[in-house]
Amino acid sequence: MSTPVSERYTLQPGGTAPAPALMPRLVAEAFGSLFLAVAGLGVPLFSIPQSSPVPAALAAGLAITAAMLAFGHISGGHFNPAITLGHLLAGRIRAGAAAAYAAAQVVGALVGALALFGILRTLPGITDSRTAFDTVAAGFGEHSLIQAPVAAVVLLELLGAAIIVAVFLGAGGREGGSRTVAPVAVGLSFAALLQVGQSVGNLPFNPARAVASAIFSSGWAVEQLWVFLVAPLAGGAIAGLVFRISAVAESPAPVTDQGAGGEEAGSGQGGVDVDGGAADVASDSVTPDIDGSGAEEVGPEDGGPEDGLLPVAAPRQEKSRGVSEAQEFFDRK
Repeated sequence: MSTPVSERYTLQPGGTAPAPALMPRLVAEAFGSLFLAVAGLGVPLFSIPQSSPVPAALAAGLAITAAMLAFGHISGGHFNPAITLGHLLAGRIRAGAAAAYAAAQVVGALVGALALFGILRTLPGITDSRTAFDTVAAGFGEHSLIQAPVAAVVLLELLGAAIIVAVFLGAGGREGGSRTVAPVAVGLSFAALLQVGQSVGNLPFNPARAVASAIFSSGWAVEQLWVFLVAPLAGGAIAGLVFRISAVAESPAPVTDQGAGGEEAGSGQGGVDVDGGAADVASDSVTPDIDGSGAEEVGPEDGGPEDGLLPVAAPRQEKSRGVSEAQEFFDRK
């Protein structure tokens, strides 16, 4: 017996618009990443970050807030592969959509960096544009302002990315919260962490931005790029898994009652969509959980989401002897 609930899928807390198709979301992610690359790399490129690092970090944080406010209702406003990976492991987005998000983010950041590189080529006072880009490329060792070793950079990148993803997941998952909560929280967190990372070695806490700056810099930046890909992704994965496990541990036991025909009817709960917003999900039927994520999947034919939207806490039906959600999570393949 299916459990009826309301007919809303939202991308932000308190929203009511249906979730867009995948292509508009990818365009939003690419354009938002382009904006972040232009602001995050352009401000330090055309200023002196060593003498006054606050404006560059603050500009990047404000750009993230603005981009999330502008495009968050379309795609959720990740603009960072580490955030997307955190959402994937937290059960808020499907694997296919997450891979497409990451590709769009890298493409958008590359286009933004290419635009800045073209501007540098037009300036008569700059003879080598790649050398100029070296000043904003992430690095360690001799390419770090304080000669930070690789271990210190890895630890800071991992910790910073984990904090940012945790802030995003925590602020974006608030039921009934304002749409401005997550953008402001993530933007301020990013600005504070970039203030620290910039002094260590231009740490971006964003693999897409790291790729964009390394491609247009000297060869050493590409050689050291692996650190700024692996460490933030690992930090995002840790934060996503922590939220996944804590959500499973805090899930209430399924409540059943007897229907008119003696069948058990599951008690419906509000779901959370791909980007952490609270949503109530409705359909004529609920399909079984096939991927072990702890959430029922509602197909487009039932009025449900498209292209990778994954409600986190959809209605469940279990027998009285049902298996716990925690066991489902740890037993999944």
